[in-house]
Amino acid sequence: MIFIVVKYEVKPEHVDQWLERTREFTEATRAEPGNKWFEWNRSCEQDNVFTLVEAFDDDAAAAHVNSEHFAKGLEAMRPMLLSTPKIISRQIDGDDWDAMGELQID
Repeated sequence: MIFIVVKYEVKPEHVDQWLERTREFTEATRAEPGNKWFEWNRSCEQDNVFTLVEAFDDDAAAAHVNSEHFAKGLEAMRPMLLSTPKIISRQIDGDDWDAMGELQID
C-alpha cells in the first residue's frame, strides 16, 4: 500500500474555511477505486496546521495524482496556504491499520 502524510500550513484567515473549501477534493478522492482512507486532522499545537493521512492500493496512487480533481484541488488550496506542504509518501507492507501491540484494550 502507498501511505501518505501531508502537512498543510494554512493562512490564519482561511483556517475556518479549509475543510469546506477542500470538501470536493476530499469526496472525489475518497470515491476513487483503490483509495483506502483520506482523513483530515487539525494540529492541537498550531491552529492553522492541518495534516492529511491517506492510503491507496499500490497501483491506485498514480491515478489519483493524475486525476482532474487532484489538479483542481491543489489549485483551490494554493491561495489559502502560507508555505509549500510537507509530505511523506512511502510504499509499505500491509493493507490496513494494525492493532497497536503496546496498548491493548480488551
